Amino acid sequence: MNEKKVVEIKNLVKNFGVRGFQTRVLKGIDLTIYQNDFIAIMGPSGSGKSTLLNILSTIDKATQGSVFIDGKDISKINNKELSKIRRDKIGFVFQDYNLLDTMTLQDNIVLPLSLNGVASKVCLEKSQRLANMFGLSAHLTKYPYQLSGGQKQRGATCRALITEPEIIFADEPTGALDSKSSHDLLECLKLVNDQGQATILMVTHDAFSASYAKDVYILNDGTIKCKLSKGADRKEFYDRIIEMQASMGSDFS
Repeated sequence: MNEKKVVEIKNLVKNFGVRGFQTRVLKGIDLTIYQNDFIAIMGPSGSGKSTLLNILSTIDKATQGSVFIDGKDISKINNKELSKIRRDKIGFVFQDYNLLDTMTLQDNIVLPLSLNGVASKVCLEKSQRLANMFGLSAHLTKYPYQLSGGQKQRGATCRALITEPEIIFADEPTGALDSKSSHDLLECLKLVNDQGQATILMVTHDAFSASYAKDVYILNDGTIKCKLSKGADRKEFYDRIIEMQASMGSDFS
């Protein structure tokens, strides 16, 4: 295991509501994500997995506990430092792509670099390299409305990767895709992870998607209930995830 810690979570608690009428959604989560990990977080509806992702990706704040990204406790730094971590250390992949309709796919992919003043030549070289890896080279001049859902999501993933972040947070990345598009995207994510280009944390309800990860953590009732680790065979890993879901008797949708 690579010993470089990318994200470290200590006794993470999240409450919603006002004092006296609070609901505790996360109940003391501890988790360490190392460089080049590929982790899937699964759990029934209401288990807290989306809340956990929102806190890790700096969208929300914890009630108590610590989250360290790149060695810095994100609850104790100012907004300027937090913005820098978002810009330089974190990449996001959302279920609904979030591509800008008025820009070509290539312009969407290079947008994070363009906003940071990176030279056009560097932007183009990086976008073309990623597009080739994700099977998008022939589509760079197209606009989002001209692309399939799978092409748009692979483009959104290229955009997340182009800044070479410490970690990619993926929120149900296959949720709006058909089976073939899901397979294509997951194969691409596995490729960049295997090549050491990305540490990935993915929230998903789908056992097929989760089987591409190296480790699966099951969240239920605000706590981590168990961890499953992949062996040599992805199909065997998928079967174990399905068995675990069945044993919990919960709806993971």
